[in-house]
Amino acid sequence: MSFNEKKEGGGMGGPVAVADSQTLPESPEELEGQVENRDTESEKRLARLYEQYGATWEGPDDPNDPYNWAEWRKVSIGIIFSVGQLVTLMSASIMAAALGDISRDLNIGASTAQITLSVYFLGLGIGPFFIAALCEMNGRKNIWVISNLWYILWNSLCPVGKSKGLMIISRFFAATGAGAGIVLTGPVMADMYHAKDRGKSLAIASFLPYLGPALGPIVGGIVVDLIYWPWLFWIISIFDAFIVFLGVIIIKELYTPVLLRRKAAAQSQQSVSPTLSPTKWAFWHDFFSRLVTYLRRPIRLLVRRPIIQIISLVLALNFGIYTLMLSTFATLWIDRYQQSPLIGSLHYISFSIGFCLTAQVGGRIMDIIYRRLRDRSKNKGEGGPEFRCPYMLPGVLFIPIGLFWYGWSAEYRITWVMVDIGAIIFTCGSSILAQALLAYTLDLFGEVGASANAATRLLSNVLGFVFPIFAPQLYDRLGYGWGNSLLAFIFVGLGLPVPLVLWVWGERLRALGKKQHDDN
Repeated sequence: MSFNEKKEGGGMGGPVAVADSQTLPESPEELEGQVENRDTESEKRLARLYEQYGATWEGPDDPNDPYNWAEWRKVSIGIIFSVGQLVTLMSASIMAAALGDISRDLNIGASTAQITLSVYFLGLGIGPFFIAALCEMNGRKNIWVISNLWYILWNSLCPVGKSKGLMIISRFFAATGAGAGIVLTGPVMADMYHAKDRGKSLAIASFLPYLGPALGPIVGGIVVDLIYWPWLFWIISIFDAFIVFLGVIIIKELYTPVLLRRKAAAQSQQSVSPTLSPTKWAFWHDFFSRLVTYLRRPIRLLVRRPIIQIISLVLALNFGIYTLMLSTFATLWIDRYQQSPLIGSLHYISFSIGFCLTAQVGGRIMDIIYRRLRDRSKNKGEGGPEFRCPYMLPGVLFIPIGLFWYGWSAEYRITWVMVDIGAIIFTCGSSILAQALLAYTLDLFGEVGASANAATRLLSNVLGFVFPIFAPQLYDRLGYGWGNSLLAFIFVGLGLPVPLVLWVWGERLRALGKKQHDDN
């Protein structure tokens, strides 16, 4: 196991959580052995950082190490990134309640209207490659700010002139900037929290974003009913501009490689690039050379690491089904249940109930499972990515159950409560699976987690673009019952075995392609 995979040792963290008290070793000798193992891991981490970056932290308790920052600072930064990701998810779904009005004003058909919504997911698949590369070159904060400003520009242009072409192009480019919320939030929390607290950190970061699927359509329904649909884009851009302003004030740079490179440069009394100026070609030649190098990283991970390919496939299927449901949920209530756009959009609250429940409760359960497995005597206090697999099990079961429940309830026009319960079950499963696979990825790839996250999400966003386009035809031909059943059967065949595959063969899968990747 590489050091990146073992960095979660926890010797640098604070006091042991209450949940750990249930798993403490029975004898003082066992406890002393675990403490010694974790101290050794801390020493190895500090030595590795010095070898890689020419500087290291002053010790396990160095206050400049983001792992040791005050909890209030970690939470504040997590909330800012969390709200930024909320904007991303709201933008994805905010058009759902307005698709009819947009189709009429832009003079386009239902499938083209779905493209204006789903092209956003295509941008979310491509943008993170550049965002991950740039943030691993220059740090998290500046790239997050620039990406959000890029999003604000293009999102504001979407309704200008009521042009179909400008709408599609602007939605795509807005999403490339909005990808910062998705690709950076998890790695940023991993920069500040050990693996033993991964569930807690993801709970902090994911609470607000998971309100997005409900807030987006609800805001969209209100705007469509009371104002005019172009304000969908302008309101969300104003909101994001306010968040960026707060982020500039509150967020500190927290990416350890960048912080240590700066420290090494300060110790040698040199700047990082003392001879280069942005006004000279040499500066840009060096910048683009490094950018190409960093851009290759997520692509190589996706092409050469089977473990990334498996995670990518399961996440893609999960996300594709989710976006299909997201894009058709409002239409279900408007057309099949004859509800107004505003009332129909309120049903999106069921998505947020499922997501918020699993984000807050599930994250803590994932931490408890991880600690208990880590503290078993045979594991000698060392964690591993496979310790996330037991938490995946309810996720892969809830997804098909929710699809069957939601689909057949809608098919027979059963009371709205039954449809919403099915949506809640599905979103609980979808959230659990995505949460566990993200934790697995961050445990495995550590400081290059942003690149790994971008690699695993490319196929997700491609399917997020494709699935909503054929959604109207799927339900027209098969109905909601058999349409959702088909999706459930596909997931059972491809997604259900994944926790077992990773638990039994995960270590061998992680080893495949690793040496080739490390050599590069």
